[in-house]
Amino acid sequence: MLSLQHEIFLEVARLLSFTKASQILFLSQSAISKHIKALEAFYKTALFERHGNTISLTQAGQLLYQKGLEASQLKTELHQQLQQLSASFLPTTRLAVGSSTTISLYVLPPVLSAYLRQHPNMQIQVLNRNSSNIQKALLDHEIDVGIVETLTQVNTLTYTPFITDQVLAVCSRNSPLRNRTLRIDEIPQLPLAVREQGSGTLAVVEDTLQKQGIRPADLRILIRLGGTEALKNFVLADTCLAFLPKRAILKELASGELVEVPVENLSIERTFQFIQRKGTENNQLVNAFIRYTRRYYSEME
Repeated sequence: MLSLQHEIFLEVARLLSFTKASQILFLSQSAISKHIKALEAFYKTALFERHGNTISLTQAGQLLYQKGLEASQLKTELHQQLQQLSASFLPTTRLAVGSSTTISLYVLPPVLSAYLRQHPNMQIQVLNRNSSNIQKALLDHEIDVGIVETLTQVNTLTYTPFITDQVLAVCSRNSPLRNRTLRIDEIPQLPLAVREQGSGTLAVVEDTLQKQGIRPADLRILIRLGGTEALKNFVLADTCLAFLPKRAILKELASGELVEVPVENLSIERTFQFIQRKGTENNQLVNAFIRYTRRYYSEME
């Protein structure tokens, strides 16, 4: 099994940061450095190259990281099988979940709270990035499972449908658009606030509009903002039009701070999906989490 030093090395190598690893592992940076130096002394080679405030893996470090990931996967599988044989065997288990902004902020918190109450030996890390970056993090072994909006599928990943969500055209209550119903051909004429490139929300909006004959280049984009909260807060302070996930703005719609702006013949709906690396579909820990999360929301709907 992996030693403590190897576990620490894997975390530093995954994050390429002693600082971030210390925050995740609840160890001081000096303690982490000491363990890494001991490992380098054991292998008689450097595992990291230092570049000022950044680090990278040496060739030996890359080899150890890849073999360490394989050993970590074997350890997880062993623990899962032992738990089936002995219910009293409850080792602390870590699960790294990556999810797009909307999911991290508005979908995961209640289900994670309920899941952890049933699995007190579980430690969960949540990585919050846009959908394309979550996909990359999964491929880079930074996370065990991802939850993203619909994207162009990658043949090295598997996709499992989760829940659907609407994306609404909205404005602030101070906007002159608040009492209007728009025609689809009016959208290119209006100032628009949108998410950053790589956002699943932006991708589904652009794809839906393109099917109606409106190209991304036709849009009058006023500003691009990174993250759902940043976009929502900008729209609350401005008079422009924006497309936001319904789950992210339920409170603002109910209070009247944001107003839906109907667009004739336009309905935007996207599906959130679980993504896994091919070859890990039998990971019982991940599959149990997926089943629980899907059941949690199916019972709510």
